[in-house]
Order: sequence, then C-alpha cells, then structure tokens
Amino acid sequence: MNNDDGYRGNLRYAVDIVLCIDVTESMAPVLDTVKKSALTFHDRLSHVMGRKGKEISQLRLKVIAFRDFGDFAEDAIEETEFLTFPGEATEFDQFIRRLRASGGGDVPESGLEALALAMGAPWEKGLDRRRHVIVMFTDAPAHPLRSPQAVAAHTYPQHIPRDMDELFEQWGYTRSQASIMDNGAKRLVLFAPDAYPWTDITEEWNMTLHFPSTAGQGLEELELDEIIDTIANSL
Repeated sequence: MNNDDGYRGNLRYAVDIVLCIDVTESMAPVLDTVKKSALTFHDRLSHVMGRKGKEISQLRLKVIAFRDFGDFAEDAIEETEFLTFPGEATEFDQFIRRLRASGGGDVPESGLEALALAMGAPWEKGLDRRRHVIVMFTDAPAHPLRSPQAVAAHTYPQHIPRDMDELFEQWGYTRSQASIMDNGAKRLVLFAPDAYPWTDITEEWNMTLHFPSTAGQGLEELELDEIIDTIANSL
C-alpha cells in the first residue's frame, strides 16, 4: 500500500482518520482498550477493504488526545500530524503507547475543542475517492466551547468556534462557505455517552454515527467492526 499503487479499476482511494481520545483519569479502565483498538485500526481497515476488492492508495491517521483546559492547561491537548501508513506507523504506535489517563478535574472535558481541531485538520483533497473520518472516544460530557476557565488557559487553541452554532455551521450540511469539511467525504463516529453535547450532535448533524458508551465498559469489538465496515462500505 503506497501513494502510487494499491487501486483497482483506476480508482484511487484516500482515507484520512482523526482519532480524538479522552485521556482523563476517568478513562483509565478503558484507555488500554481504546489504545489497542487504535493500534489495530489501520490493519483491520485494510483487511476489510481487501475483502471488498478495494485497496487504500493513501491511509493517514492523526491522533488528538484531550483532557480539560480548565483543569491543567499544559497537557489539555496532545496531537500528532497526519501520519501516512505504513511508512509512519512507528511514530503512530509510539504516540499511542505513551498515552496515560490522568487529570480532568470536573466531569465534563474539552471534547468539543478536540472535535473542532479535528474538523480543521488538513484533510486530503486529491485522489479519486476520499473519506474523512473523525472518531471520538470519551466517557464524559463536554464543556461548552470557550468556557471562561478554558479560554483563560494560555494553551487554548486559536480559531476555536465561538459556540455550538458556529461549530455546527462549520460541519455544514452542504458545501456552504461556512463548511470546512468536504460534505461528500466526511463522517463522524461518536463513542460517547448519552449526554450533552453528543446527543445534540447525533440528532442534528448529518453523516454521524453514535455508539453510546458507559464509563468503564470499554469499546466492544463488534462496535469497532461496525465503524470499520461503515468506512469501507462508504468508499
């Protein structure tokens, strides 16, 4: 699998995946499961694509690990660039393996900031068919965007939307000027509790799947398989 080969029927498939992973202390019981899933994600997706007679010409993964800007600003966000597989798999594995569950302060976390950063990632614009996927792993609700405690943090990212309405506009239903993602390529997969803002997003945003999570229960293999099948079937 590389950037020049690996396509059938003259169609070249590009898949970009951003994994947003809650690494606060409450995720300790499930983080190892999430990390294991992340480490096998690319191999399992390639295998499923192969069964369908398709091969990925370019597969890139990016990780955004998040905690809470209002609790401890220094490690509220840790992220990689987009890493191309298989060439940069080692860098991906090293980043995933060193993630540790810690901090978080109160129950809600900075998941919406992580989602906003994922949406604004430098997604692939070329090749014949593209799929841009954000997968959110969290067991907690999220603080509102730009909460006073978060904005006070010196590490708070610039250009974060002002509120949920603006974030929704950036997701967009159509190729509007406000939309920052390719409407035909985007997908959002939430492994998140039935709580704000995830239930609101599930009800209002298009191209979104929600697998309700419960703290300490982990990610079921069947659910991960469904996520992978959703990506493979949509190409």
